[in-house]
Amino acid sequence: METRLYVALTSRDIAGGSNLLGTLAGLPVGMKVGLELFVSRGPSLLDEIRDAGFPLFLDLKFHDIPHTVAGAVRSACRYAPSLLNIHASGGMEMMRAAADAVRGDTRILAVTVLTSLSGRDLSLVGLRGDPAAMVTRMAEAARDSGIHGVVCSPMEASAVREVTGPDFLIVTPGIRPAGSDKGDQKRTSTPLEAVMAGATALVVGRPVTMALEPRSAAESLLSEIKPAFGER
Repeated sequence: METRLYVALTSRDIAGGSNLLGTLAGLPVGMKVGLELFVSRGPSLLDEIRDAGFPLFLDLKFHDIPHTVAGAVRSACRYAPSLLNIHASGGMEMMRAAADAVRGDTRILAVTVLTSLSGRDLSLVGLRGDPAAMVTRMAEAARDSGIHGVVCSPMEASAVREVTGPDFLIVTPGIRPAGSDKGDQKRTSTPLEAVMAGATALVVGRPVTMALEPRSAAESLLSEIKPAFGER
């Protein structure tokens, strides 16, 4: 069964008495480990998450020459993540090398345009054009390279679904329940909006990890998105 909700962990969330793995035990959610947490805790944490029964999204965003990325993907697959990602901006040769290097049941995603970036941010680094147009071009290139899906903002999910078809994975960060703080995300959406736009799975961090009752917050999100997936 597809995991519909991944919780983005930080070092604080799994330290000492605030161990979020124990708090969320038994819920049908996965855990996302990004650079900060991986550098802090290392590969042993990945085993801990899997041993606790959670699907793992290893969010390290590999971006290098094709040979190096292929080797990194093979190494990462030893930890049996459900999802693993690379940067689409590394180009089609790099994406093909990554897709060929995947082992086991791991599915690989290509990161399109980070949800922290606006059109102005992109123009300042020499990338012209609307973020949505860039995302759809990257998504098509990822699909044609053998990549299983993409990471994109919920605002682009509908356009990506339209050009890639029903079976392509679309994982959306930048999810904020109505009325919550956007934090450092620029292109955000509510959980329901993201699902109806075509997202396969949602990534949520602070609305769960910084909630007074993280388990209740996660349960509320799951209750909100379950009927939406059924209606699609």
